[in-house]
Amino acid sequence: MARTRTDPQSKTSFFSRPAVRRLLPFALITAIALIFIFENRTSVRIRLLIPEVTMPLWGALLIAWGLGMLACLFTVRRRASRRTM
Repeated sequence: MARTRTDPQSKTSFFSRPAVRRLLPFALITAIALIFIFENRTSVRIRLLIPEVTMPLWGALLIAWGLGMLACLFTVRRRASRRTM
């Protein structure tokens, strides 16, 4: 039978939990990145190997940010699966 603690001093604080400590910097950096992305609203010409496209800078930055997030997610999942083997 599991024993539950009712002592108020035995509770861990919100910011000392491991999930919160990992998520808080991610949320802060993501908020700053999104503010930076959406503040850049000018149109730019981007050369993609052969074609040249004109699009808003926020769109190009958002695509680059999304690809970076996918790359990080893939790397983290790959490391986690390697540990379980």
